[in-house]
Amino acid sequence: MNETPAKPAAKKTTAKKTATKTAAPTTTTAAKKTTTAKRAPAAKKAATKRTAATKATAPAQKAAPARKPESRVAMVRRARRINRELAELYPYAHPELDFTNPFELLVATVLSAQTTDLRVNQTTPRLFAACPTPEDMAAIPPEQLEELIRPTGFFRAKAKSLIGLSTALRDRFGGEVPGRLEDLVTLPGVGRKTANVVLGNAFGVPGITVDTHFGRLARRFGWTTAQDAEKVEADVAEIFPKSDWTMLSHRVVFHGRRVCHSRKPACGACPIAPLCPAYGEGETDPEKAKKLLKYELGGQPGQRLKPPADYPGRPAAPLAAS
Repeated sequence: MNETPAKPAAKKTTAKKTATKTAAPTTTTAAKKTTTAKRAPAAKKAATKRTAATKATAPAQKAAPARKPESRVAMVRRARRINRELAELYPYAHPELDFTNPFELLVATVLSAQTTDLRVNQTTPRLFAACPTPEDMAAIPPEQLEELIRPTGFFRAKAKSLIGLSTALRDRFGGEVPGRLEDLVTLPGVGRKTANVVLGNAFGVPGITVDTHFGRLARRFGWTTAQDAEKVEADVAEIFPKSDWTMLSHRVVFHGRRVCHSRKPACGACPIAPLCPAYGEGETDPEKAKKLLKYELGGQPGQRLKPPADYPGRPAAPLAAS
């Protein structure tokens, strides 16, 4: 009687053990899932940090090595090579103001301030027809002179300078334009730039003409860091022989007007790009850069109504036809 009920008890014990064994893995699995769930965000954060660190260091790895400082000798050699290559590119470089004598060139250069040579060339035919000599210009009523030069802008100030310099030429220099810089700069409205233009192109006296184009390119080429025109002139004069100064000025100004523009240089169409430390400041795509070329290089008229015979482009149109 006592042995018979013992068997069910054993079964219950076995069932309990089985239940315990069955439950144990479930609890362990749940614990593992909980641990994995906790680890997942931490792993994602670590991966995100690694990715961010990789991105942060990527540009530094791709950056080009720093350019070595250029020696003075290397800079001078490069500068003179630029001049030679510009001479091949612009064998027809010339002053882009129409003139037939020193007085006309002097007047045209004074008028060229704050305007284009093209506008001056379109204005001076009427002016020189009315005032062919310093004596004529000194005697003309200011209002009449202002009207003649109005298209060039700042016509009142320019008329005052023209009458003043014409009077000085008449009274102090016998009606002739002097051929010395120290005399030219004493005339109203005439500074070193204007004096060098006149000396170099009317008298054959070498001079460096530092206008906005020349100054900009001299800095881009690494010839100077100066902003002051006289300092730029002095720095460049130390690089080139005196015999090169006048034609160097024309070539650099030609290049600045046609290719190396102020806002968007046509770097991709520039023949001297390999020699230029500023390459990349402008458009580097060759096809897009070609569209930025101006005057004869862009298939457009030049700035002179009467250009030299070897000029490859078209003459500019008179003021009435422009």
